[in-house]
Formats: sequence, C-alpha cells, structure tokens
Amino acid sequence: MHWYEKLNEYFPVQEMKSKEHMEALLKERSDIYHKDEGPKHVLMYVETDSFTFIDYLFVSKNARGEGLGHKLIQKLKDKKKPIILEVEPVDYEDTDTEKRLRFYKREGFEHATSIGYRRRSLATKEINAMEILYWAPAGESEEIIFNAMQKTYEMIHTYKDRKFYGENYEPVDNVLKINNKNDRDVLEGI
Repeated sequence: MHWYEKLNEYFPVQEMKSKEHMEALLKERSDIYHKDEGPKHVLMYVETDSFTFIDYLFVSKNARGEGLGHKLIQKLKDKKKPIILEVEPVDYEDTDTEKRLRFYKREGFEHATSIGYRRRSLATKEINAMEILYWAPAGESEEIIFNAMQKTYEMIHTYKDRKFYGENYEPVDNVLKINNKNDRDVLEGI
C-alpha cells in the first residue's frame, strides 16, 4: 500500500493534507519536510535548526507493541531539539485517541496547556480543536513551542493552500492563541 493511503486510512479526513500538498512539500520543501517510511510505518516530519514537528506518525496495527514507535521518536529525540505535534482531544468513542496520548506521555511529551489551536478544515469546513504536545530537552518554554507552531502552520500547513484546496486556510493569528488561563492537561489521568 502506498504511504499516503496508509496515512489516509488511519487519520481523520479533517487532519489530512491532500496527497498533492504532501508530495509538493516533499519535493519543494525537501530542505525541511521529510518522510521516513518502512513496511510497518510512515513518519512525516518537519526539521528546522531549532525544532522538529511531527506531521504524521503511523505504525501499522500488526507492529504495535514491537517498540517501533519508540524507536522512531528516539531517532528524533537524538537530535536534541524540541519535538512538537498536534493530537486530537480524547474521543471516548475512538479508543485510538487515548492510546496515542498514552504513548506520547510514556515518551516524555507534555501538553502545551497555554496554547489554543482551532483550525477550520478545508475538507469538512468544520472547526477542529487540536492539542499541542511537545518534548523539550532543554526545558524550552511553551512560548518557544508556540512560536515553532506558528512557523509550522505558515511554512507547512498553509503551503500553497489555495492551489491545493481552492481556498486559503485562516491566518495563523486566528488559529493559534496563547491562553491566559491554563486548560486542563490532556495527559493528566492518562
């Protein structure tokens, strides 16, 4: 099965970039956008001088429990930069959401409780609230994580959006906000 099909079957439609968008990123932004693919996994990520952003991480069901996810995350951790990713909030009707959160918590990720992230899907037209998780090897602040998320949104998520989707995503200032109040930590109790 093609790498895009694996991702498309696993991730909700509102979170998926189009195949054309991702292929353009791999070709035209190859300086920062990367694919690590094997028979049992697909990892799409952004690597800059100061942070790594995991765009998609897929490990096939028959490989879960083999430590493959841990090895892929460890490879990124070995670069000694903050790692950032987006996850959907826990949906108790979808047990995979809780499993993902549990996995990232075991891997030492924290929830950026001060960052609000609400993006309108161009596929479904619905507003999706996402949570930001991060791993900070040098104790980087949530402000640094926020700035890295803004860069990711502008460099990757909205890259040629009008060309690929016929319209633009919302401006970054409408999507990402610093909350003055701390929301509940989604990793608490997981």
